[in-house]
Amino acid sequence: MSDVSCCSVLVLAGGRGQRMGGRDKGLIPWHGKPLIAHLHEVVRPWTADLILSCNRNAVLYAAYADQVVSDEQADFPGPLAGVLAGLAVARQPWVAVLACDAPRIDRALLDALLARAVEGQGAAMVRQGGFWQPMFSVLPRTSLGMLRQAWDDGERSLHRALARGALLAVECAEGDPRLENFNSPEHYA
Repeated sequence: MSDVSCCSVLVLAGGRGQRMGGRDKGLIPWHGKPLIAHLHEVVRPWTADLILSCNRNAVLYAAYADQVVSDEQADFPGPLAGVLAGLAVARQPWVAVLACDAPRIDRALLDALLARAVEGQGAAMVRQGGFWQPMFSVLPRTSLGMLRQAWDDGERSLHRALARGALLAVECAEGDPRLENFNSPEHYA
């Protein structure tokens, strides 16, 4: 296992919530508490630098983070904008990037991502069934310059921006429940 004191955690909660009728997904209750609370329970003991990127409800999210950031750009430009904001304030050399709507993440997956990133000295990302899952990543904080350049070049996809460098895979089986995103009202039932 890698030394978790070297890893910040960036939770992305800055979307419009379009598939949820405009509701802020991280604050929607699931099993009696907001989705962000479930994620917080897993990552809080794992890091001393918990960053939450949101574009609304910052006061509510502040209870779940050491730092709250917002996109520099207006109008919900996407996850890459949240990653740029989070990397800019991260205090550790490695940054785990997670979505607020994946409450089943566990420490074993975080440990595997961090170990792979540190071992390969690059960005580690879950690959599931041949598909990359950028919302389950550990990035070197030093990737900020490369990602800013990708943004300046017009790239808006986090995956494509990260693919400009080497990507290290952490393979997960199809159907792995830890990777399930709660993207529709049916998931909350």
